[in-house]
Amino acid sequence: MNLRDLEYLTAVAQHLHFGKAALACNVSQPTLSMQLKKLEETLGVQLFERTNKTVMLTSIGHDIVTRAKRIVEESKELRAVAKAAINPLAGELRLGIFPTLAPYLLPSLMPQLKKLFPLLTVLLVEEKTPELTAQLEDGSLDAALLAMPVANQTFESNQLFTEDFVLAVPAGHTLAKRKSITHSDLRNETMLLLEDGHCLRDQALEVCSTLGIGESKSFRATSLETLRHMVAAGNAVTLMPKLAVRKEDTLIRYIPFKKPAPARNIGLFWRTTSPRTILFQQIIGLTQHSYRGHL
Repeated sequence: MNLRDLEYLTAVAQHLHFGKAALACNVSQPTLSMQLKKLEETLGVQLFERTNKTVMLTSIGHDIVTRAKRIVEESKELRAVAKAAINPLAGELRLGIFPTLAPYLLPSLMPQLKKLFPLLTVLLVEEKTPELTAQLEDGSLDAALLAMPVANQTFESNQLFTEDFVLAVPAGHTLAKRKSITHSDLRNETMLLLEDGHCLRDQALEVCSTLGIGESKSFRATSLETLRHMVAAGNAVTLMPKLAVRKEDTLIRYIPFKKPAPARNIGLFWRTTSPRTILFQQIIGLTQHSYRGHL
C-alpha cells in the first residue's frame, strides 16, 4: 500500500466512477483498477460494490476512505510546508470566491496579485458558499473569500472589508430621486432576492427582517445580474452590494442608506493547519487595498 493507491481510492470515492477517477488522477483506467484491487487484497476487505453501471462504497469502504482522505490531505500539507519554506509567495494557490463578489472584486484584484506575486499561479473557483466551505475543509481549496461569519473551528479568518448595501430601484420608482433613504422608507416595498444557496440571499433576508419588509414570491433570481435586469425592467427593487453598482446604468437608481447602512463583512478563510499564513497575510493587505481603490 502506498500514497498513490490512497489517492486512487479517494478519487473513486469522489466520482463513484472508475473512468472519471482515472482521468482525474491522470492514469489509465486499467492501472487504477488493478492498483485498487491490490489494495483490497492487501487490506483483506472489499472496498467497492461494482456492477456494469454503478460503483458504491461498502460499509468498511466508507470508513477506510475517511481515513485515506486524511492521509492524502496531510501528505499534501507536507509538500506545501516544504514548498512554503523555499518560497512562501510562489507555487499554486487554489482560491475560492462566491458569485456575488467574484465579478466585481476580481478584475481589480487579480492584476495586482499577478504583479506582486509573479511566481504564484492562482486557480480560481467560483461557487456558492456551502460548496466553498466544503472544498476548503477537505483540502480542495487553499483559501476562500467568504461572507462572515462562518461557523467552522477548523478555519482561521481575517476580515478584509465591510461592504455596504444600496437600494436598487427602477428609474421611474417613487424613491428614484432620493439622495439617501432610511429603513422606514421601505416598509411598503417588496424585495426581489436570489435563490436559495447564495449567501447574499441570507444577508438580504436578515436585512428584510430588520426593516420589516417582505420578499417577492413571484420570482427568485439565479444571479446578481438577473436581479439587475429585473430592476431595470421595472419589475422589482432589490439590495445591491456597493461593489456591484454601475454608475452608468440609466434604467436603475442606486440609493445609499443613511447610517447605519445594511452591510456584509467579507473575510479571507483558510485552514488552521495551513502552512501558507505568510502568503495569506500578504493577500489580505492587497485585497483591502484593492477594495479601497475600487470605491
